[in-house]
Amino acid sequence: MDRRPLIGVSTYLVDASWSDWRGRRVALVPERYTAYVQDSGGIAVLLPPDAPERAPEVLARLDALVIVGGPDIDPAYYGEPAHPASEVDSPERDAWEVALLRAALAAGMPLLGICRGMQVLNVVCGGTLVQHLPDVLAADVHGGSPGKYGSHPVRPVPGTLLGGLLPECELEVPTFHHQAVDRVGAGLRVSAHAPDGTVEAVEGPGFTLGVQWHPEQGDDLRLMRALVRAATAAALDAVVPDAAATDAGVLDPVALG
Repeated sequence: MDRRPLIGVSTYLVDASWSDWRGRRVALVPERYTAYVQDSGGIAVLLPPDAPERAPEVLARLDALVIVGGPDIDPAYYGEPAHPASEVDSPERDAWEVALLRAALAAGMPLLGICRGMQVLNVVCGGTLVQHLPDVLAADVHGGSPGKYGSHPVRPVPGTLLGGLLPECELEVPTFHHQAVDRVGAGLRVSAHAPDGTVEAVEGPGFTLGVQWHPEQGDDLRLMRALVRAATAAALDAVVPDAAATDAGVLDPVALG
């Protein structure tokens, strides 16, 4: 297989202004996300919010999924009222990304959740979130400043998928968030922490990975290159015919997809 894999990238749904147009509703994503996919060998395909029931149909045409950062998921999804500091303003996006993640998990599709994307992954798996880290940390190094990413170290857990991709004992990462994983969702395990104990990565079966930081804001391509490799391998598995059927001169339609 010599084609680059198609990597679906979720989008914001916000009001924006440009040229002569003001306050228009747009589906957009910061360019660093698409460049992150492209620079790592994939083709970025934007996935604006759609009817949730269409998620399996959309993912059937893709090789992997990325859920990007953004505002907070509605805490009603994990059975809690909204904290005064919660930024909950995108119900269409919430419903769409929840549906995408459920469909991707059911299909065993390689996926990467970034910041909000990791939090939505945890919620989809039945976990909960700390809605405002400054309430529970003596010193908050996670939030950055308005319009500017912060930076702090994370410590990958040896023996995990993430620990194999990032084998350093500690590495500095770009960060911008005020929420974090609280109760870990079913089927997930923690694969990185910040020095203050904040969960910085979770992972599940196959290539199911969420990171709380923003790798697309740096120049370390290892996580996205690994997703691209996993997507390529999954696409190859989908098109290789069943050996027994081939020996008999018949191609297995299930194996062909």
